[in-house]
Amino acid sequence: MNGSHHDAAAHTGRPSGLAGLLPAALLALGLAAAGWLAGDGFARFRTADRTVSVKGVSEREARADLAVWPLRLVATDDDLARANGTIERNVQAVRAFLKSQGLDSAGTEITLQDFSVQDARTMGGFQNTARYIIRQTLVVRSSAVDKVQMASQRVPELVRSGVVLSSGQEWGNGGPTFVFTQLNTLKPEMIAEATARAREGAEQFAKDAGSPLGSIRTASQGVFEILPRDQAAGITEESQVVKRVRVVTTVVYGLK
Repeated sequence: MNGSHHDAAAHTGRPSGLAGLLPAALLALGLAAAGWLAGDGFARFRTADRTVSVKGVSEREARADLAVWPLRLVATDDDLARANGTIERNVQAVRAFLKSQGLDSAGTEITLQDFSVQDARTMGGFQNTARYIIRQTLVVRSSAVDKVQMASQRVPELVRSGVVLSSGQEWGNGGPTFVFTQLNTLKPEMIAEATARAREGAEQFAKDAGSPLGSIRTASQGVFEILPRDQAAGITEESQVVKRVRVVTTVVYGLK
């Protein structure tokens, strides 16, 4: 009876010991594997964080293809009918002048805007002027940019003929505004060039750092700027026929 009981106990004890060792072994193996994976993940995170941010610039010269030229006429008189007659004659004189400059052909639009009459007696500070002040704006909109530019340089001829011009603050200096409207045709080529120059900078940086250049992580296109070609005090972009178009692209590359 006692021997049989001992053998049974011994027989059942061996499986109990293996059952206890196996979970412990698996736990140890699992902890080791988890530690290895955690270390590997940390290394990848650190590697993924190695980046270089570079900027690429592209510039082009561009000629304006549209001119907008407001000519503001003024006539004054104590008699309203005479003042109105003067403004009408001045409008005709300006139209004749523009025609003589070749600005009456296709591609040129001449419109009248902002007709106004003021009675100086109803306004303060006009005691020593004519009673009626009539203003009329004649706006030239033309694709003949060079002709508009040449005509604007001959405005003194109008003044000598008796036409009174007033620039007014709303028209800036009173001269033509030259506009470049074909920006969309330049965008693809300029973006490609700016991106290529950014890559050149990134490759040089990677070479200096001794790390192969990876793929693009992020990229952003800056705003296209239309700037004056000649940057000097008092010269604005709008007054220049030839302009400078500029864009800056920012690209972030990974380093392997």
